[in-house]
Amino acid sequence: MGAPSVTIMDWSLLTCAFTGHRTYAPDDPALRDRLRARTAAGEAWRCLRCADFTVGAADGGGPADEAPDVSRGRHLRDTVVLRFFAVERLIRAVVLITAAYAVWRFRGGGGSLRQIFERALPILGEAGLDVQRSRVLSWIQDALGASQATLGWITAALVGYAVIELVEAVGLWLLKRWGEYFAFVATGVFLPLEIHELAERVTPLRLGAFLVNLALLAYLAWTKRLFGLRGGRAAHEAERRSGSLIEIERAAMAGPPGTRRDQPT
Repeated sequence: MGAPSVTIMDWSLLTCAFTGHRTYAPDDPALRDRLRARTAAGEAWRCLRCADFTVGAADGGGPADEAPDVSRGRHLRDTVVLRFFAVERLIRAVVLITAAYAVWRFRGGGGSLRQIFERALPILGEAGLDVQRSRVLSWIQDALGASQATLGWITAALVGYAVIELVEAVGLWLLKRWGEYFAFVATGVFLPLEIHELAERVTPLRLGAFLVNLALLAYLAWTKRLFGLRGGRAAHEAERRSGSLIEIERAAMAGPPGTRRDQPT
């Protein structure tokens, strides 16, 4: 009995299934022939993303160096991962903005809210909640006793933090190099605070947020080669270009005879 096969998700095929194929007809006749095939259904072109043939005219054409920059393979997977982190950052920004709005609205009604909270404490105690040791209730009590000026500073801090998270989300979603650096620095700055909070008390929320941020830092530094790591930006761009279908076919054309792959007819 043979070993069980392992199925690896092909992000290129999955993306093409949802967004469609991307084809291009380069001006170079030899390179064009490697990307084109004649079938019974008509002319077909290889997709720049998944490398499969798709029947129909090419989406565009021109010099090979002006072909669209299409992520594929590992770089497409990197795109999916970075956009996952972008969505996570966006959710954080929404939560922080909501909290800032709640604090701002609370500034004018602190007295009445404090009375409601004090009346609710005995009820919470009867329900089994340890009102003397609850960290959340302690935070609420501190907030209820804060001055309007203090609440204003808290609101400003929450808005500022939300803006940072929003910039991270935009930069990561657009796959910008500055976004990767911004996300790395902004995440790293708050990491000591998260470690301090974990040292005080470990909760699932704190631990989860810390692990997500740690994963983002490691992923950005290693895969995006930030701060000169593993050759820096030049090595990252060279690796990305070498993975494009047109560059692969160019390299195959320049290789020794017998390395060219036969085209289907």
